Amino acid sequence: MVTPSLLGPTAGRIPDVQRIAVLRANALGDFLFALPALDALRAAYPEAEIVLLGAPWHAKLWRDRPGPVDRVLVVPPAPGIRTPEAGEAESSMDDFVAAARSEGFDLAVQIHGGGANSNPLVSGLGARVTVGLRADDAPPLDRWIRYVYYQHEVIRYLEAVALVGAPATTIVPALAVTDADRAEATQVLGPPDRPRVALHPGATDTRRRWPAERFGEVARELHGDGYEVLVTGTPTEREVVDRVVAAAGVPVRPQVGTLSLGGLAACYAGCALVVSNDTGPLHLAAAVGTPTVGIYWVGNLINTANPLRGRHRPICSWVVHCPVCGVDCTPGIYPHRPGDGECPHRDSFVSDVPTIEVLEAARELLQTQGRAPS
Repeated sequence: MVTPSLLGPTAGRIPDVQRIAVLRANALGDFLFALPALDALRAAYPEAEIVLLGAPWHAKLWRDRPGPVDRVLVVPPAPGIRTPEAGEAESSMDDFVAAARSEGFDLAVQIHGGGANSNPLVSGLGARVTVGLRADDAPPLDRWIRYVYYQHEVIRYLEAVALVGAPATTIVPALAVTDADRAEATQVLGPPDRPRVALHPGATDTRRRWPAERFGEVARELHGDGYEVLVTGTPTEREVVDRVVAAAGVPVRPQVGTLSLGGLAACYAGCALVVSNDTGPLHLAAAVGTPTVGIYWVGNLINTANPLRGRHRPICSWVVHCPVCGVDCTPGIYPHRPGDGECPHRDSFVSDVPTIEVLEAARELLQTQGRAPS
């Protein structure tokens, strides 16, 4: 039976489902976009156990955290599945699949990507029903929806779980902040003596990085407005954080690797605003309810920008040609357009975004949310 729902028709639920496997083993932002789909599964199958097939960091994040995930099984690193974390011991995919089959999954859900590598893994779990995404080069599942690159990630996964009778209950990713998270953030940062804002100038893909000097300008202006400014980053982003601190020329507080992921969530939840490139911490801040200003390349704006404007402002670069060699970078998706679509350069595609646009958006949100310093 097909029934209407928030996002269109929803197929009937699978009967007698006691255990659901969901493959989503990639990075922080990618996982956060899947939370509404997990919420939909929880609402549709309230008695079932939802087991995330994820990475070691997922297991740490979901330890004692309320939400739609009951348990995490760490899937081994494999091509198209995930890369190993630092210091991670080797493990066998064959052993993992054998152990997962013994779990007796009734439903296996692939919301990991196009499916060339992930659909065979999901099919190998031995579930009664498999469902998920399928690109042209991927084998089918029992129920599947076409993977089309330019689609908002949240909606993509909601469409997939609707195939097994799990209609959307929300389109907004939300992550609970625990008392342990708050205690860690307080221990590291201390209590604020004025409103805090956080800047995150890193991103794994350097093409998504706004220049560090511009972040420094924002830090200087917001410090002058009376805010305490934090600059967050992972240990691999220390160099760019140092450049922001130097460019700011005023007292700011760098936080590089000082907080766990849960502690960072609590840090952002205590901030009046987060300004960031399009990367996991930006989406983490939005998921814990903090207003954000995000700097986006136009293609990523389509796929990942928060759709709400009461608390979020995406600032967009419309550049589609490589700033170094001028190659049109769209033909990889649109092959009938001129150009080869590929180049070796990784220079920023968002450096044309002016500082004043980011500052105006930041100050507007701070004022409308009532978070201006007294």
